[in-house]
Amino acid sequence: MHNKTLSELSALLHNGDITSVELTKHFLNRIKTHNGNLNAFISITEESALAQAAAADKQFAEKTAGKLTGIPMAHKDIFCTKGVRTSCASKMLDKFIAPYDATVVEKIAASGMVMLGKTNMDEFAMGSSNETSFYGPVKNPWDIERVPGGSSGGSAAAVAARLTPVATGTDTGGSIRQPSSLCNLTGLKPTYGRVSRYGMIAFASSLDQAGPMAANAEDAALLLNVMSGFDERDSTSVERDVPDYTANLNDSLEGLRIGLPKEYFGEGLSPEVAVTIEAAIKEFEKLGATVKEISLPNTALAIPTYYVVAPAECSSNLSRMDGVRFGHRCDDPKDLLDLYQRSRGEGFGDEVKRRIMIGTYALSAGYYDAYYLKAQKCRRLISDDFQQAFEEVDVIMGPTAPTTAFKLGDKTDDPVAMYLADIYTINTNLAGLPGMSVPAGFAGGLPAGLQIIGNYFDEARLLNVAHRYQQVTDWHKQIPTAFQ
Repeated sequence: MHNKTLSELSALLHNGDITSVELTKHFLNRIKTHNGNLNAFISITEESALAQAAAADKQFAEKTAGKLTGIPMAHKDIFCTKGVRTSCASKMLDKFIAPYDATVVEKIAASGMVMLGKTNMDEFAMGSSNETSFYGPVKNPWDIERVPGGSSGGSAAAVAARLTPVATGTDTGGSIRQPSSLCNLTGLKPTYGRVSRYGMIAFASSLDQAGPMAANAEDAALLLNVMSGFDERDSTSVERDVPDYTANLNDSLEGLRIGLPKEYFGEGLSPEVAVTIEAAIKEFEKLGATVKEISLPNTALAIPTYYVVAPAECSSNLSRMDGVRFGHRCDDPKDLLDLYQRSRGEGFGDEVKRRIMIGTYALSAGYYDAYYLKAQKCRRLISDDFQQAFEEVDVIMGPTAPTTAFKLGDKTDDPVAMYLADIYTINTNLAGLPGMSVPAGFAGGLPAGLQIIGNYFDEARLLNVAHRYQQVTDWHKQIPTAFQ
């Protein structure tokens, strides 16, 4: 049952072959069995899940159910969920019960899907390995001694181990795509503004974007259909019609122009991953696509630009968490300054503190022009590179991550090495473009993902490209042996 696609599960539910309560219990039991080894969930909402499932079964009885009604899913613990702990995997918000639902949560609930729980993540979405969580690291289902990637590592591990059919994630610098690559999933970061950020606790407001994490492109398209759309409560939401992302999944790729950035295939890329990606590109040529080398000359600026912009914005966003209005509060403060210092010192982990300090420095008097303003100018150059490339090609392809999953603890003492894990994904966030990772094979026995980048609001094309590839390959159907 847990190996079926969303369409297959929907058919079973609509035909009466299984009830939503039975399906939900099946996944809850898998979570109880396997979560102890993976640490993929922070909160499991069994009681409310079964209530939602019972309501879904009533809809089936009344013939009012929709395509996704009654199908279980999970939310990354960065989305506010009314009456349920929303922690961002931080001690700072360990006891925070959200008083409202994020727009994404509202939309998915309105579709009739059943929330199984909230998934683990890097603290406040800051990390590339899911090792910065207050609740401990998430393990990769393909090898529990390795990281699942981050920051959406809990969602990635949960879907990869089939503890949930699909899950939500957020992507600030690759946090949907990189764990999707490391865990053999299909994960999509939409165009900035395509999915509402209302109720999604902010890390870097100009970069954050929510998206679906699924086993295959069709499932991702179905979830994106529900998640997308204008939201007047989010000032960065784009007022634009939402297409049916499943409508053109089967379109031919004949004549598709694929660009391969030479900067993505140079030093730093694992030779085994390179071979895997090159083999995937050949499949697209068989499907009628043409391939040409392109250049994104400012790629080298991505890491330094991102690690000025993102920390600056996180410094501003997290300033509200001071132990006064909400969040962790220290015991017996001597005065207001002591309350601020100890509450924040105790509530935030090391990586969050590091980024707050970097960001505060970059925004301070005398340094704003030298760092933050300069980074924004570099960001424009990176965006211009993509626009020039899209005059010649339809999509851009390359590796999602430079390596396969590394071992837990391997990079925790070297922040720069950890930051380089996102070297191929950060550019799209800086430019606000859509990008996705799809399973492309195995390198050294571990999953490797192919990244597909499109122009603004070209998610339908990306999903079409990914779906056609998945029709002629079966990498996306591979499941870790221990979780079959």
